[in-house]
Amino acid sequence: MTITGGSSLPKEDIERMVREAEEHAAEDKARREAAEVRNQAETLAYSTDKLIKDNDDKLPDDVKSDVQADVDALKSALAGEDDDAVKTAFDKLNESQQKLGQAIYASAQADASAPAGEQEPTESASASDDDVVDAEVVEDEDEPKDK
Repeated sequence: MTITGGSSLPKEDIERMVREAEEHAAEDKARREAAEVRNQAETLAYSTDKLIKDNDDKLPDDVKSDVQADVDALKSALAGEDDDAVKTAFDKLNESQQKLGQAIYASAQADASAPAGEQEPTESASASDDDVVDAEVVEDEDEPKDK
């Protein structure tokens, strides 16, 4: 017994479609890479904006304004159609975003080196004053219970 696959397309059409797919493979790859860069750029712009807002009090004004300018440049590049401009703005923001991390780290180090009397009490410090113990009771069902 012989089973053959039936196709409603002639062999010439199938060969033409395969040839066209191979010819356009480079274009498809470039479009896919451009879409990935745009997605990464949008994510970076959002996360950097959020980082600036969340750490507003820890960041010096000059660092905030420099990085925010790069975020705005990336957002305007994303609004356009020029993929090279998006890539350039993305790379620039990626570099300047490191300034935020350095400034936040420096602020944390300055807070840690401040004398204990000058620091504001935190929630964890006030919780330890109440002698609260966080515990969890776990019972094994396999072990017999002594009653």
